Amino acid sequence: MVWRSAGISWQGGVPRLRWAGGGGRVSALPYGRELGFRAVGGVRRCSGARGNPCPLTAVVPGRSTGGRCAECARLDRAHSVAADTIADDPRPYRVYLAWFGPGMVKVGITAEQRGSARLLEQGAVAFGWLGRGPLMGARRTEEVLRHALAVPDRIPYARKRAVRYALPPAEERAREITELYEKAAGVPAWAETLEVLPCEVHDHAEAFALDGLQGSPPGRVVTELVDDGVVAGRLVAAAGPDLHLLGAGAGAEADVRPLVLDTRLLTGWELVAAPAGHPVTVPTAEAPAPTAPTCEDTAAQASLF
Repeated sequence: MVWRSAGISWQGGVPRLRWAGGGGRVSALPYGRELGFRAVGGVRRCSGARGNPCPLTAVVPGRSTGGRCAECARLDRAHSVAADTIADDPRPYRVYLAWFGPGMVKVGITAEQRGSARLLEQGAVAFGWLGRGPLMGARRTEEVLRHALAVPDRIPYARKRAVRYALPPAEERAREITELYEKAAGVPAWAETLEVLPCEVHDHAEAFALDGLQGSPPGRVVTELVDDGVVAGRLVAAAGPDLHLLGAGAGAEADVRPLVLDTRLLTGWELVAAPAGHPVTVPTAEAPAPTAPTCEDTAAQASLF
């Protein structure tokens, strides 16, 4: 049977693959499971926007993590919170601090009804809430704190992946968030528009099964799918859109060097099952080695602590 992936879901705090056109069908991704995908259909096509198929069924590049043509990408973003086009959204929102690695913290917002799903989708190893309130108040607070605390509004996935193999202890992760929370609490004005939430640090290392990666040598990263190309291996960890697989190598590398699959690369491809243990036949690249934060990364945040 041929399926089209609609990406990964973290609803309920566990990873699942969603399937397009399957009536909301999802496939559980339990850790330890053998996975195998083969791309078929010749080319990768636009996954559409807002649940609607692309009217042009446009061909899109294999390396695109968006998986959409320019028009569908524009339409999708036009209806997103990030585009500030839905200022009258009546739902309450929350502002958060998300931790991805030493010196890698960002400020963001998410609809309160989504709980921690947004943080799981981004691959945040730990996070803490700052405040809650209406959308525009949350958006203003996000901007105020981002500039006041000198933290970014986004962190590239390549950098998030690079630090997962050598994370500091949970106590150190919590300390960094707590200290930044205390600094944020001293920034004037934003607390007048939002309800301030107490500092409670939530850790996702167990949900992501990151213990299984600690001390592992960085392996390879899938750069794109190709027609008839296979990705296979045993799922040992997941974070955000990434699946970390073992058993994809051969000889001395088998079950030692993990392979990272960004599931956003699956969208737009027709997929069929591949047998367990099948060799990987898609293009890959060496994963970056874990590195300490650079001066540029940590100068502003270090001065706060």
